[in-house]
Order: sequence, then C-alpha cells, then structure tokens
Amino acid sequence: MPKVSAIVPFYNVERFIGRCAESLLSQTIDDLEIIFVDDASPDGSRAVLEEVIARHPGADVRILTHEVNKGLPAARNTGLAQARGEYIYHCDSDDWLEPGILEKMYSAAVGAGADYAYCDFFLTFPGSERYMGNPTYASAEEMLKKGFLAGNMKFNVWNKLVRRDVYVRSGIVFPAGHGMGEDTTMIMLAARSVGAVHVPHAGYHYVKSNPNAFTNTVSERHMTDFQHNFDRTVAYLEGCDFSEKEKYLSLFKLSLVIPCLTNGRWEMAEFWEQKYPEAFGDIFANDAMPLRTKAILWLGKKKLYPVLSVYNFLVNKVYYGLRYRQP
Repeated sequence: MPKVSAIVPFYNVERFIGRCAESLLSQTIDDLEIIFVDDASPDGSRAVLEEVIARHPGADVRILTHEVNKGLPAARNTGLAQARGEYIYHCDSDDWLEPGILEKMYSAAVGAGADYAYCDFFLTFPGSERYMGNPTYASAEEMLKKGFLAGNMKFNVWNKLVRRDVYVRSGIVFPAGHGMGEDTTMIMLAARSVGAVHVPHAGYHYVKSNPNAFTNTVSERHMTDFQHNFDRTVAYLEGCDFSEKEKYLSLFKLSLVIPCLTNGRWEMAEFWEQKYPEAFGDIFANDAMPLRTKAILWLGKKKLYPVLSVYNFLVNKVYYGLRYRQP
C-alpha cells in the first residue's frame, strides 16, 4: 500500500501541468502513488505530462483517460476508484507543491493518529505571493465547526490529506456533474474523520494567473451547481452527530453570503438570504464570527450596497492590488 495517493485531474492546462507534475514527482516522501486523470483534454497537456514523467523513471505514476469530458468532480472520482494509498491527496493541475510537503503532512497525520491533515498555502499572483495561514484545532469536530462551518478555514481540496478509509467507510465521493463548489466534499469528510492535525507550513501554491481556471468564471450554471453542492453538504451534515449543530449550520449558511457581498454579487446575496432567513437574525450576537465579517453581513442585510462597493474597491483593488499586484 502506498503511503499517499495523489490524484490530479487535468483539462486544457498545457501551460501549467509540467510545473505541477514536476513538483509532485520531486516530493521527498517514499511510496507515493500519483494518478493523473486526462479528462479528454483537447490541447497538448498529455504530451507535456508524459515528457515530465519520462524524466522520473521508476516513479509510481499512472495516467487514466476519459474518452469524453466529464468534469472535475467525475475526474476526481475516477482517480479515487483506482487509488491504493493509505491517505488521499488532491491536487489541481495548474498549481504546484513545495518540496517535502506531502511527507510533512503524512508524518504529522500518522504521528497524531489523525484521519485528516491540512497545511497552509500561498496565494500566488504574477510577481508576488500572499501567505495564507490556517488555525490549529484540537479535534476533527472542532475543525469542522470552528474552521469550515464558521468560515475560518477554506474547504479547498488541495491542502488536505485524508485517510482513504474515511472515503471507503462513509461512501463519500465528489458530486459528478456539479463542478462549482465540489470541494465542499472536504467538509463532509471532516464530519466522518477522527483526529485532525495542522501543518503550519505553506506547502501549496494556489495560482491566480490562469485566466482559464474554472473558478475564475461564474455563470448561472455554476451558481446552480454551487446551490446543489451546498444543499448536499447541509443535508449530509444534518445527519451527522456533533454538538451545537444548529448554531454552526446557521454559520455555514451565512458564509455563503460573504463572498457574494465582497464581490458585488448583490442578487446572489439576496437569494441566499431569502433561502435561509433563519440564519440572518441578530448577526452581531454571533460570538464565532469576526467583527469585520459581521459588519459586512449587516451592510448587506440593510442593502447598503454603495458602502460595500467602496469597501470592496478599497480592499480588493487598492490594498490587495498594490500589495500583491493582482491583475
């Protein structure tokens, strides 16, 4: 059994996949299985990938192929079905890893007897990077509630390592056909995990310079997918056993509105507020949410969009734009 199975779907990433593959094939951990899933990519991604693999003879690496494009969640599931590792790791094909991070995460998980490990990461812009730290939690339940559901920790797939047995015994897979928000699956896995460990090291580069990245575009279909995945996650968590469930599910519902308000999507913010009115009571009474976040929600609830527009411009365009040279 490999220690870790790394699963990497790819589609139309000819410019990026070489760097991603090299960073995986150069990891220091022994017994690493790498599974690339070609989701019927129309460009030269596969040729670039094969060239990189050829420079690493003896590596435990496979390329699985979809005859037709099935989307990111289905490609992740194809890799999962073939994975043999003790732990599962998911990587996006336009990003890359720091040397040694999989060994650090695996050693931390095994040392703590934890099902779930996560690390910090870099938000990588052209010419600069921003270190994105994560809180440390004493248990998987605390990570689920105070991290994911309270909005203090992102649920992206690519900085997390989960024991494969959690997938097997829970039957959790990614939502094939519903790409936007598919990484809420990591929240569901957290609810079925025993033990969680934080590796306080930025081991992943999340790239913000790929104009074709799936998360760079938002359409009506994407929002439909996100609603499907959010409803799926809430329904799953309602069937799980953890303390203060109602409180933290309300926080999770509030977390949907925050990115809408900070990105100027007022109609979507109002949609979520109308769908989950029970979560929008006395916002300032919520002791698990930072004051700045409460203020943003209050402004949105009062529909003070001009004030939010000024705030978004100053923070997103001026502050972060100058500091990290965002395009």
